[in-house]
Amino acid sequence: MKKSVYSLVLTDDVVEAIDEMAYRLGTSRSNLINQILAEKVSYITPEQRMKNIFQCIRNMMDSHFMIQGQSSEAMLSMRSPLRFKYKPTIRYRVELLREMHDSTFGYLTVSFRTQSIQLMKALESFFGIWSAIENRYSGRKFRNGVEYSFSDGKFIRSLKLIDDIHYDNEKLGQWVSELIGYIDSAIKIYFADMDIPEEAVKKIDSFYSDHSDSIYV
Repeated sequence: MKKSVYSLVLTDDVVEAIDEMAYRLGTSRSNLINQILAEKVSYITPEQRMKNIFQCIRNMMDSHFMIQGQSSEAMLSMRSPLRFKYKPTIRYRVELLREMHDSTFGYLTVSFRTQSIQLMKALESFFGIWSAIENRYSGRKFRNGVEYSFSDGKFIRSLKLIDDIHYDNEKLGQWVSELIGYIDSAIKIYFADMDIPEEAVKKIDSFYSDHSDSIYV
């Protein structure tokens, strides 16, 4: 979205109040004024769109997830415990783009905060399995399939819109929160049977098959 510089004449007291509010909200003076004016004329800015989507995600996440404070208005992070001997935490980070790029509106990053090589290899193995299953069942719904990458212990999945489906902010928030929930459940299924890989793959495949339609409604 294009931005331009405009000259406004404001009273010092108003600017002081705006600066105080901007500081409390963790934003800039220009951005806050832009938001206030947009609300006045009923215009949804990218920042407001992201805020609405994140609020929907917060509302839909169950008690298994701990929502963390936002370091950016474009990011939302949460974590979920995993029953494993190292007692690791699964971390999820949703990053939304201000403007869509080729139907991509954001990225989901999943990672473990651990130094265990065994755990990192297990995570990499899981996402190799999960990505293959997801593309087999749902890849055709997207122009280039389900796009993902794995590096430095982080699994990054593109969040893309499906053609011919209308998405409002609530629907996007619902879709992202359900996707996170399914990935979290699948990780726990895998780690419960990771000593028997064939059984773990079979259970994840069955789990995805049972929920594939609802993920992308």
